[in-house]
Amino acid sequence: MRTFTTEEIAAFTGGQASGHADITSVVIDNREVTPGALFIGIVGERLDGHQFIPAAVDAGAAAIMSHKDVDCAVPVIRVADTTQGFLDLAGAYRNEFDIPVVGLTGSVGKTTTKEMIWCVLGARYCAHKTYLNWNNEIGLPKVLLGLSPEHTAAVIEMGMNHKGEISRLTRIARPTVGVITNVGVSHIENLGSREGILAAKLELLEGMAPGTPLILNKDNDMLATVECTDHPIVWFGLHADGLDVTAEDITYPENGTRFTAVAGSERCTVELPTTGEHNVYDALAALAAGLQTGIPLAEGAAALAGYRPAGMRGNVVEKGGVTIIEDCYNASPDSMKALADTLMLKGAPGRRKIAVIGDMLELGDYTEEAHRLAGTYMAEAGVDMLLTYGPESRLAAEAARDGGLMRVFDFTDKDDLAEKLISMIKPGDVVAFKASHGMHLEEVIERVYQALED
Repeated sequence: MRTFTTEEIAAFTGGQASGHADITSVVIDNREVTPGALFIGIVGERLDGHQFIPAAVDAGAAAIMSHKDVDCAVPVIRVADTTQGFLDLAGAYRNEFDIPVVGLTGSVGKTTTKEMIWCVLGARYCAHKTYLNWNNEIGLPKVLLGLSPEHTAAVIEMGMNHKGEISRLTRIARPTVGVITNVGVSHIENLGSREGILAAKLELLEGMAPGTPLILNKDNDMLATVECTDHPIVWFGLHADGLDVTAEDITYPENGTRFTAVAGSERCTVELPTTGEHNVYDALAALAAGLQTGIPLAEGAAALAGYRPAGMRGNVVEKGGVTIIEDCYNASPDSMKALADTLMLKGAPGRRKIAVIGDMLELGDYTEEAHRLAGTYMAEAGVDMLLTYGPESRLAAEAARDGGLMRVFDFTDKDDLAEKLISMIKPGDVVAFKASHGMHLEEVIERVYQALED
């Protein structure tokens, strides 16, 4: 980020500055204050950042942004709302960069797709990207303020729980290319229906200039219905007609995926260090984004070989002769099905396939059906064992038993689950973990790793 003055920031945010200071960084946590920092008092669900203003000043903050009356020894930028002020400042800074910006959202696979797009963009650009889970109203401004003169492209992930969130994010990110991976049932509790989720995802267009392309998964039943007059649609997928980017000859070598990418008359081989058809979809979206930013298919395909899964999102780990698939960051019925399919792809003859699943959160009235579907998927896939954790996942256990899966164990205590799993696994097994992040199934994974190392 470049140096701002308090007067500039006040102009960007529609606020008023009580004095002059040069700002070299922006923080919302007083523990991150360094000399030259602007501290913004954000009001969150649990804490009001305004109460930490004295500590921020003591730590050396050069100025404060506030929407409350404060009395301190450094300049104060008074705004109507600090969260909006943070967004406005980041949006003004993003406007100083005339670079390709790929903005993406979706119910499942956002982070994996973002990482793959970043790999593809790296073939020709110095690309900036969303890091960690900074895809909301607090995280996205941090990402945009992380842009620097050497960046020649960016990929920005946008998440949401409620209607209107993506609208606010896309208006400051201003994507030059939009990507929607899919529309599932994540956050249906807040949005009411899949139609409501689709409408919320399409808010992405509100920050995109007319004529900028929108990349959509045509195999997704909801996205296939989208029509745009102001934006050309670039379709990717595996099964629908009229695809602009697709894949053929998909195979699954050990701990990987290989396929032929097809875009018009171009064809080239793609090799990914991760397994599953869902990863093929993510790669196709990334290749389509590359094509829209001037990266030929072959260059994008070569770049994807450098993709590495982000933490707890499909990582494959070998320990003690056991293959562990870590996928505990998020969960939905679609991703549960993908996990079941991946387990079967990983299983050579004679290798046992074990699924460990936890509750899927924020599904509202769809909770019971979603968990029963998860159990049905595991039974239909033919996994050898299913272990579930959480009150809702008991429904998955019941459905799996009803579907003919014989070895099913359900738990409400993570320690009991870990002990049972450790007592059963043996070299050659493939064990896949899947749950919403709030279930903290990674704690079981750590217990298993310790046992395998011992």
